[in-house]
Amino acid sequence: MADAMTAHSPLIDQFGRRISYLRLSVTDRCDLRCSYCMAEQPDFLPRAELLTIEELERLSLAFIARGVRKIRVTGGEPLVRRNVMQLFRKLGEQLGHGLDELTLTTNATQLDKYAADLAAAGVRRVNISLDSLEPDTFARITRRGNLAAVLRGIDAAQAAGLKVKLNTVALKHENASQIPALAEWAHGRGIDLTLIEVMPLGETGEDRFDQYIPLPAIRDQLEQRFTLKDVGRSDDLGGPARYADVAETGGRIGFITPLTNNFCSGCNRVRVTCTGRIYMCLGQDDHIDLRALMRHHLRDDKALQNALDQAMRAKPERHDFAISASGAEPAVARPMSMTGG
Repeated sequence: MADAMTAHSPLIDQFGRRISYLRLSVTDRCDLRCSYCMAEQPDFLPRAELLTIEELERLSLAFIARGVRKIRVTGGEPLVRRNVMQLFRKLGEQLGHGLDELTLTTNATQLDKYAADLAAAGVRRVNISLDSLEPDTFARITRRGNLAAVLRGIDAAQAAGLKVKLNTVALKHENASQIPALAEWAHGRGIDLTLIEVMPLGETGEDRFDQYIPLPAIRDQLEQRFTLKDVGRSDDLGGPARYADVAETGGRIGFITPLTNNFCSGCNRVRVTCTGRIYMCLGQDDHIDLRALMRHHLRDDKALQNALDQAMRAKPERHDFAISASGAEPAVARPMSMTGG
């Protein structure tokens, strides 16, 4: 499977949005237990239910043939997946042959082991989830994390020439007051920071209403210390964030606001779970089982391509996230670690 399959028509949904971005989960497992992401004692899937590395490659090639130009490998934590570098090397062969970018989102706990290999495979930038630089706060949010391992991973990524961006989930009572210092630290290392509102996905053992703080409130806090100049959305950085340059640091801060400022009108992505389910929207439960199709049609991808067409017809206009009351049920039952970040 070294070459992408014969090109088909591009993936365009019923609202005219062209899908050029695949977020591909390779595992639901993670070595952290972040309080906004998963339960402290999660029930991970049996490994036999996961797509094989070969199936992940086959699925990726099907998307590339339909005009997907960017693939982000996610999890769980993708770097705990056995033989995951085999997938990165295979997909790296498609760079310049339909694929423009191969990247990943990681918690960086394993990144010091893999940064050089990722760069060699063609990865040029990584998103790293980091919610605090305070060891006690970091350990409390992650329920087990070792901040030093993450910082070693960031060091290794930059040493390997990877461009790093930090993703930080804003949590009212945990890290909200620490965000200005985190931005200053990141910008001092040439790293941009994107802030994310907590999303009501899955049961985590925490009340999202208690965790939630709207990002406009965080921006007000930042503007007491910094001068922010809006630059809108950045094609270079991609994604749903709206960005602002920080005059005092020379860095950039992104704001992802699924609750206070819906960003769905420009959605260019779909998500595929590690079990082969395609979710057309992070905030909806509708999905199509691509694993069953691939395993039934071992050599013929016509059914797979038909399923992608079906997914485009089913992709909704927007999500329906809301955090309106203490103790409210999550908007979507599955946790973020199952869908893929």
